[in-house]
Amino acid sequence: MKKSIGILSPGVALGMAGRAMSSKFFLMALAMFFSFAQVVIEANSWWSLGMNNPVQMSEVYIIGAQPLCSQLAGLSQGQKKLCHLYQDHMQYIGEGAKTGIKECQYQFRHRRWNCSTVDNTSVFGRVMQIGSRETAFTYAVSAAGVVNAMSRACREGELSTCGCSRAARPKDLPRDWLWGGCGDNIDYGYRFAKEFVDARERERIHAKGSYESARILMNLHNNEAGRRTVYNLADVACKCHGVSGSCSLKTCWLQLADFRKVGDALKEKYDSAAAMRLNSRGKLVQVNSRFNSPTTQDLVYIDPSPDYCVRNESTGSLGTQGRLCNKTSEGMDGCELMCCGRGYDQFKTVQTERCHCKFHWCCYVKCKKCTEIVDQFVCK
Repeated sequence: MKKSIGILSPGVALGMAGRAMSSKFFLMALAMFFSFAQVVIEANSWWSLGMNNPVQMSEVYIIGAQPLCSQLAGLSQGQKKLCHLYQDHMQYIGEGAKTGIKECQYQFRHRRWNCSTVDNTSVFGRVMQIGSRETAFTYAVSAAGVVNAMSRACREGELSTCGCSRAARPKDLPRDWLWGGCGDNIDYGYRFAKEFVDARERERIHAKGSYESARILMNLHNNEAGRRTVYNLADVACKCHGVSGSCSLKTCWLQLADFRKVGDALKEKYDSAAAMRLNSRGKLVQVNSRFNSPTTQDLVYIDPSPDYCVRNESTGSLGTQGRLCNKTSEGMDGCELMCCGRGYDQFKTVQTERCHCKFHWCCYVKCKKCTEIVDQFVCK
């Protein structure tokens, strides 16, 4: 018996081929969509609480008014749970993020990468998806900002679950000085910042030895470095008491360091950050074993920095075109380095500033306004 072989007409064949191709393209598009969605989800960050966010608006924070946590973009599931439990803390998480972002921009104002923010919930854009030393600094300084804001909020009585510092009296404090006052509650600020900031990293699950697992370890390390920097820089502050300011008695307490001092310390750690890699046991180890292993206060990174000279959508680099530079400087803010050898344009601008200020009795200062034409230089 002969087996019959069916021959499809050209129209039917093309129709089936078209459906097969459509199905194939549909699956590819679906895969691309989920891949893109995953990138968007991972790009969201609690840092967005430091930008223009509902948490900064006092009317949102009326107990029982609206579900605050549902309005906050960038929170992981663990962070949302903490938000529901500690709604009054969220305003200060936002303040901490804002403090960290501003300090980052100050510290890198003369660098090719100047900690620029973008208009979405990732805050810093795709550049944070690279495990560079710039990313390391950003994680550290933002975690430090939260410790700073939470510790101060406790001292000021803004939170229901904490108050003034209960730190033990320093052993080297003179015996006749009083240990009291209302100090910054750094212990509480440190603990809550660790719980909240690290929540996103701890709930992410990736295969041991994968790049993603290395990034989690890197992020957790740098978060801790930022928190410890705030903790270790806190110092004793004292106030004199006595007749006519004789300072016969002093009251002392624990006080946070100025955050600029924290930023300066972390910037030094950035300059000496350690390059790391994953070993066979899934632990971060130093690429160059000849150097001392990084401590919990040092910054670590796993990727080389991208080229910040030119705009690159894939890495998130904004480039340096249009950036102001200093013609006379030989540092990173100098036109030669800032403009990456592309040259620069020169233009004149009018600057107005206060001048010839005089003190008048009593009690105000009166100034004149002076204008000056100055040369400015912009990278090509």
